[in-house]
Amino acid sequence: MKKKLSSYIVIGLVLALALMGCSSNETSGGGKDGVTEISFIHWRGEDAEVFKELISKFEKENPKIKVDMTIYPSEEYQSTAQTILRDGSTGDIFTSFPGSQFEIIKKAGLFADISNEEFVGKFSENLIEAGKADGKQLAVPLQLVYNQPVYNKGIFEKLGLQPAKDWEGFLALCEELKKNGYIPIAFPGADIGPGQLMNTMMMNNAPDEEIFTKLMAGDAKLTDEWWVKTLSQFKELVDKGYITKEALGTKHDGAIALMAQEKAAMLASGSYAMAGIKQQNPDIKLQLLAPITVAESEAKYEGVHTTTFMLAVNSKSEKQEAAKKFISFLTEKENAEDYANKTGQHVTLNDVAYESEELKETAVWMEKNTRFQPRFLIPNADVEKAVIASIQAVIGGTEPEKAAAEAQKIVDQNLSK
Repeated sequence: MKKKLSSYIVIGLVLALALMGCSSNETSGGGKDGVTEISFIHWRGEDAEVFKELISKFEKENPKIKVDMTIYPSEEYQSTAQTILRDGSTGDIFTSFPGSQFEIIKKAGLFADISNEEFVGKFSENLIEAGKADGKQLAVPLQLVYNQPVYNKGIFEKLGLQPAKDWEGFLALCEELKKNGYIPIAFPGADIGPGQLMNTMMMNNAPDEEIFTKLMAGDAKLTDEWWVKTLSQFKELVDKGYITKEALGTKHDGAIALMAQEKAAMLASGSYAMAGIKQQNPDIKLQLLAPITVAESEAKYEGVHTTTFMLAVNSKSEKQEAAKKFISFLTEKENAEDYANKTGQHVTLNDVAYESEELKETAVWMEKNTRFQPRFLIPNADVEKAVIASIQAVIGGTEPEKAAAEAQKIVDQNLSK
């Protein structure tokens, strides 16, 4: 009996040591054959091929690390990323939108502090503010995006048109395009259009960059002139036939196709759409403009920018060192340039050389007076949805005052919580 018991004890010790070894291996992020597999999640489906190339290069340079990339539709990603990240098994490296999603993920404690990482110093300091909170760098935005309409330079040149400097000029521009058989503005109202065009439509109507902070404090309302005027100007574009018919049924891919086919002269999204248009029509000449909704003398801002695609490390991950190594790899000059030029995205890193035509063309916007995207300064996701829904309601035929009042009800409900 004692001999049998001793055998059980020996077996038990062996199993315990084996389990301890497994536990140690898991904690250090080790996997099969000593290879650490890290999960990278984001929403940029259009960047998939470029990321595959970069991941392949990274894995050759780091044979003990494997990167598994998962891409979600952007709308799904905005609403579910924080849930996906919670147990640490997915999204060792993840991306975040600035604004309400960043706030939700921050409150959940899912950002690892990367303040002291060497790669943070490679970024332009003034372009990574969106990834800071409580004195810590929690994420580094990789992309510098201009959230304003793309326009077809060839069509404008053919008709002798220039971007307008005031609202009446913008309406006249749209009328001239319409007269000549073009859709003035391809508007993806079924997905991103309302949330994108709102930025330039309101940037000078409410030049106070604290306007949404004040809204959430009860010191401003959506029923005030700044938002009702913005909605009224959306209504004007609809009533005059300047945006896509059936706009609320048009998705971004469909609107991009209208631009690529040169049926539409402007696209209500942003600079990130230019590469997709050029893929379908390599010869098209593109540039950016912003509707100026006030008199030229009253215009404070020329356009809107966002620093987004914020790279972060999951605080729940057991593979944080490997995750940081991959982010560091993406910030190396050669790799950052490869990403920028192949995806048509400006990046927030210093000393990056742009080679693609559209990036060189739009680099002029770096010198213009642009403001950070207003929509991403709405800290509450329910309020953000209500603001966007008020635009969709107006496009669908609701009067601006009524749409504003309905949205303000949502604001009031969130203020009382």
